Amino acid sequence: MSDPYDIAVVGGGISGSTAALYLARGGMRTVVLEAKGLCRQASGVNAGTLSIQVKEAELIPYAMRASELWEAAPQWLGADVGFRRLGGLTLAFTDAEAEMLKDRMADRQAAGAPIEFVGLNRAREIEPSLSDRPVLASYCPLDGYSDTTRAGKAYRGALLRSGVDLRENTPVTGIEREGADFAMLIANGVVKARRVVLAGGLWLCGIMAWFGFRLSAECRINQVSATARMGPTLRTIIGIANGFLSIKQVANGTVLIGGGWQGIGDLERGGVEVIPGNLTANIRLARYAVPAMAQARVVRTWLGIEGHSENYVPLVGPLPGVEGAYVLGLVRGGYTIGPLVGKLLAEAILGCEPELPLFDPAKALHPLARP
Repeated sequence: MSDPYDIAVVGGGISGSTAALYLARGGMRTVVLEAKGLCRQASGVNAGTLSIQVKEAELIPYAMRASELWEAAPQWLGADVGFRRLGGLTLAFTDAEAEMLKDRMADRQAAGAPIEFVGLNRAREIEPSLSDRPVLASYCPLDGYSDTTRAGKAYRGALLRSGVDLRENTPVTGIEREGADFAMLIANGVVKARRVVLAGGLWLCGIMAWFGFRLSAECRINQVSATARMGPTLRTIIGIANGFLSIKQVANGTVLIGGGWQGIGDLERGGVEVIPGNLTANIRLARYAVPAMAQARVVRTWLGIEGHSENYVPLVGPLPGVEGAYVLGLVRGGYTIGPLVGKLLAEAILGCEPELPLFDPAKALHPLARP
C-alpha cells in the first residue's frame, strides 16, 4: 500500500478545490475525493452571481476580498473564469421596502461595503432598462459574476497541474481513525491521509455524525431560468429588497433570472421538479422591474441546491477535539466567498497566519446524544 497522503480533501466544490490547490502548492501531497463531478454540485448549478451587497455584514470583508480573487483568477488559477464586474442595484418598490433596504444596507456599509443609496433618476442612469416603479435603490459597483462552467474547468486544470490526485465520482462512505492517519472508505477500498479537510457542503451534516457531532442545516432548492439570447438589455445585476429577484445579462446575451424561488427536491435527490407557480411569479417580477423582459423567451429552467447552518454560521477551521481534521463549508454566499475561505484554511493548515479570521466550527456543532 502506498504511503498516506499528507492531506485529503473530501468534497470538490469551489471552497474545497481552492483549499486543495493551495495545500498542494504549499508542498503537501494532496488528494481530492469528490462524490460526483468537480465543482458541479452546489458550486456548478447556481447562477454565478458574485454579489457584495447581499452578504451579511460580518461576511462583507470576506466577500470583498473574494471578489478580488475572482477577478485575478487568470493569475492564480491559470484560466479566465468569465469574471465580469457589472455593479449591482437592489430595488425597493414601496416605502416599507425602502426602510428595510436602508436598515439592511447600513450595517453592510459600516462593514466596509461601498454601497450608496440612489433615487429613481440616478438608478435609471446606472441601469436605463429599469421601470419607473422603484422608490429607492442601493448600488454597489463591485457586484459581478463568473461563469460556473468555466470556473469548474479552470479548477480541474489548476489542480492537475499542481499535482493533486483528483478522484471524481468517488463518494466517501465513512472516515475512520487508524493510528495517526485518517482512513476514507470508498467503494473500492480505503484512502489514507495524515490530515483531512471536510468540505462536503450540505453533506457535512452526515459527515459530522461520523465524528460524533450533530450539525443542523437548511437545504434550499433554488430555481434559475435562462432566456434566449437578447440584444444589449441590462448593464448591471438587479435584485430587490425582499431578496426574491436576481437578474443579469451575461456576455453571450442570455439573461439569467433567479432570486431564491423554490423548487421540489432534497439533499439526497437534488432538484427534482420545478414549481410552475414560482417560476411564473419569478418571471413576472423580472418584468415588473425591467419592462424589456416582456420580450424575453425563457428557454431553460433548472434547480440548484444551496444551504446554510441553522444560525447562518460558517464552518471554517479545526474540527473540535479531532487533531488533524478541519471543516470547510456552509458559508452563506459560498460561491462568492469560496475561493477566499478555501485559501484562508489552507494558510492556517500550512502554519501561516490567515489574512482574515477563520470561523470556529464549534459554534455550529453539538455533541450527538449517546445511547
